[in-house]
Amino acid sequence: MGAPLLHIDTPDTLPAEAEVVVIGGGIVGTCAAYYLARRGVRVVLLEKGRIGAEQSSRNWGWCRQQNRDARELPVATRSLDLWQAMATEIGEDVGFRRCGLTYLSDDPAQLQTWADWRGFATRQGVETHMLTGADLDARAAATGRRWAGGVWSPQDGTADPSRAAPIIARGVQKFGGTVVQMCAARGIERSAGRVSGVITEKGTIRTAQVVMAGGAWASSFCRQQGITFPQASMRSSILALAPGDAAAEPDALYTPEAAVTRRMDGGYTVAISGRGQMDPTFQTLRFGNHFIPMFLKRRGAVTAGTLQALGWGHERLRGWALDQPTPMERARILDPKPSQAIIQDTLARVRKLLPALAPRKLQAAWAGYIDSTPDGVPVIAEVPALPGFVLAAGFSGHGFGIGPGAGEMIADVVMGRPSFVDMQDYHLSRFAKSAWGKVAEF
Repeated sequence: MGAPLLHIDTPDTLPAEAEVVVIGGGIVGTCAAYYLARRGVRVVLLEKGRIGAEQSSRNWGWCRQQNRDARELPVATRSLDLWQAMATEIGEDVGFRRCGLTYLSDDPAQLQTWADWRGFATRQGVETHMLTGADLDARAAATGRRWAGGVWSPQDGTADPSRAAPIIARGVQKFGGTVVQMCAARGIERSAGRVSGVITEKGTIRTAQVVMAGGAWASSFCRQQGITFPQASMRSSILALAPGDAAAEPDALYTPEAAVTRRMDGGYTVAISGRGQMDPTFQTLRFGNHFIPMFLKRRGAVTAGTLQALGWGHERLRGWALDQPTPMERARILDPKPSQAIIQDTLARVRKLLPALAPRKLQAAWAGYIDSTPDGVPVIAEVPALPGFVLAAGFSGHGFGIGPGAGEMIADVVMGRPSFVDMQDYHLSRFAKSAWGKVAEF
């Protein structure tokens, strides 16, 4: 990755009990644990490997409202305020900056979609500007060419994927919560039909409430509990350009050719938006009918991948014994191989798009699995079939930016409080109504 993942120290021993156990130390799980700890809840955050080591440190780092689905927009807006507050509350910098995000395109259909979204967003109090004339030329200056149009969202920004989840986990500790790394949750203990504990490789924690925030691992874990959660994982390949001479390059820019993000060290993270590979697994086949509309919509951008996902075990259908090592212990960190073809294409595109970056060396290339739902919106809800079990997964590549708002929502669900959004939109039951799901829309 572009910058080394920040390491944090955590204890090796488990507490005997907790009010809430959060499974998964990515951005969503750490934020959920953080807001529970802030409210005085005795919470334990479990991570099978290192905090933030999977998709939460492998993304662009964008924290955006622009072009959000209507169901996610309130969460995105709330998250921007929470990102800003976290540094003060925790006393450490998570790398969040409201640098604004710039989008450029020559595609009339795409520009019309952005204009339509602006009309919707303006009614929601979100500031976004269609770019024309001198403003467009100024925002596109680094590309050295004219564009048909664009959009600028000045209140949006970026945070540092290499620091965010670990720093927030330190916040969990600061406010009285417990964080344990290198400890896989193997299953759920039940009593009278509801959650009574979490079985881990280091023993059992007694608890009446569990949050499953395991990202790409969530569906297979749910399956062990008799819960059906349609989920698919797309492998995204990303590269980093090394720091170089200071130049008037954009902090964050999207174009159909490539998207770039300036990192805190002066280097750049680069990717092609929407481009990815589907590594087939038996879970992919099982939920294939749920994802047909998404695959059709994204045909050409998402292509068939390799068989490497079968070896990682995150989409396993078979069960596992609770007194033996599980797939989570055998794969502490999901670290798939990037597509070299996509990396080379991305590198060629960014050097053409931003000439000033052409001399920069390729510093690193990596891949990550983006866990998706059929409609591109996560599940955040208690599962009625297992009282005390809250599912928070399927963030579809949006989890990093909306992590703080999602964490607050999860804390509301766990504590039985009304939240700042309509939680009906996030229930698991929406996928039982139709295999085709509801497509993302504004």
